[in-house]
Amino acid sequence: MELFSLEFFSALLTIVFIDLILAGDNAIVIGLAARNLPKHQQKQAVIWGTVGAVAIRAVATMLVVYLLDIPWLLLAGGILLLWIAYKLLVDDNDHGDNIKAGNTLWQSVRTIIIADAAMGLDNVIAVAGAAHGDYLLVILGLIISIPIVVWGSTLFIKLIGRFPWIVYVGSAVLAYTAAKMITHEQKIASFFDENELFRWSFMILIVIVIIAAGLWKNNASAKRAAERSRETH
Repeated sequence: MELFSLEFFSALLTIVFIDLILAGDNAIVIGLAARNLPKHQQKQAVIWGTVGAVAIRAVATMLVVYLLDIPWLLLAGGILLLWIAYKLLVDDNDHGDNIKAGNTLWQSVRTIIIADAAMGLDNVIAVAGAAHGDYLLVILGLIISIPIVVWGSTLFIKLIGRFPWIVYVGSAVLAYTAAKMITHEQKIASFFDENELFRWSFMILIVIVIIAAGLWKNNASAKRAAERSRETH
């Protein structure tokens, strides 16, 4: 990928948006882990916890970028990312209930790092797929996302609560990234390279299927919730 080309900035914008749309987990972890600390230590816990988590995520993402060169792993990563895109739409976001608050600064920082590493698989795979083997993109994306995660993730959660369609846009970006990973799998890339129209039709179809599946699941869940509410009244 040519440095500072349109393709480069497009990929970088995708990585930053992926970091934003998946930043909700970070905000939940940070808030829960630091909630028992004195006010003056909470900011320190947020900063050092995020720095440690981002460092681990950077190493993990670069490792995944390297591993995606292995035959069939790009396809496997794309399929896994499709599942993540679907889960983003239907997730109840109750995974934060198991995060224990720390009583000291070090305990909170450690909790943030460990929990983020455990919950950051979606981000790692998505960023690695969007980077297409470019380590500079991974580093720049992470550098840009640090202040977003530290100061902007809680605000972004509020925005998602106010404008739910943002989640669908994020899921569409993840689904597109996943479809692109699948079409770039070296074992089947020639199949897509022969027909550009088929490649784009495939990627658009994948995005539509994921969004439609999320909408159907959410509508079905809403109907069940409405029925239970009627039965209890």
